[in-house]
Amino acid sequence: MPEAVRRVLRPFAILAGLLAIWQAVQWASQAPAYILPGPLAVGEALLSRWPQLANHAWVTFTEILLGLGLGLLLGTVSALAIASFRPIRRWLLPVLVVSQAIPVFALAPILVVWLGYGMASKVVMATLIIYFPVTSAFFDGLRRTEPGWLDLARTMGGKRARILWHLRVPAALPALGSGLRVATAVAPIGAVVGEWVGSSAGLGYLMLHANARMQVDLMFAALFVLAVFAVGLYFTVDRLVSRAVPWQAEER
Repeated sequence: MPEAVRRVLRPFAILAGLLAIWQAVQWASQAPAYILPGPLAVGEALLSRWPQLANHAWVTFTEILLGLGLGLLLGTVSALAIASFRPIRRWLLPVLVVSQAIPVFALAPILVVWLGYGMASKVVMATLIIYFPVTSAFFDGLRRTEPGWLDLARTMGGKRARILWHLRVPAALPALGSGLRVATAVAPIGAVVGEWVGSSAGLGYLMLHANARMQVDLMFAALFVLAVFAVGLYFTVDRLVSRAVPWQAEER
C-alpha cells in the first residue's frame, strides 16, 4: 500500500479502534446509558443536536483562537525582552516563575468577577495557560544559540540587534515551535474551565448544563467536538511550524 494512502487511512483506523474499545467496555461493564453511553448513542446525539453543538462550538473555538493568538504574541515579546535586556530579565523571570506557582484554574472565578460572563474572561484564561510554554520555550531557544555562530557574528562586526534578528531568532524558531505545539494542546483547557466557572455559551457551558440534566450522551458529543478542535489545531500548527522551520531535521 502506498505511504500516502496509509497516512490518509491511519487516523480512521485509530478512530475505529478507539470506538471498538469504547463499545466493548460499555458492553462488558453493562453500564447504564446515563453513566457510559455507547458510541452509537453519542453519534445520534451529535447528529440530532448538531445545530446547538455548532453554535456553542463556534464560541469556544473563537475563545481558543483569540487566546492562542494573544498568548503567542505576549509570549514571544516577553521572551525577546528577557533575552535582550538583562535588567528586565532580573525582574520578569521571577514573576514568570511565580505565576506558574498559582494554579491558573483558581484564577477563573476572579477573572469572571473582573471581566464578566462574556468571552473576555475565557480568552484571558486561555492566554494565561498558553503564555508560559511559549515564553519559556522561546527564551530557552534564544539563550541556547550556538556559541560559535555568535562569536563569528561578533567578529564580523555584527550589531547586537542584527545578531538577535538574523541569528538568534531563526535559531530559536524550532524551540518556539515546540512551545507552540504544547500551547495548542492545552489551549482548550483554559476556555472550557472558564466556561465551567461562569458563562452563557460555549461547549463547557453546554457540558455543564447537560451534566445537570443527566444528558450524558450530549456531554460526550460536546467532548468529542472539543477533542476534534484540539487535534485539528495541533496538527495544523505542527504543519505550519514544519513549513516555517524547513531546516529542522525531522525523522520519519
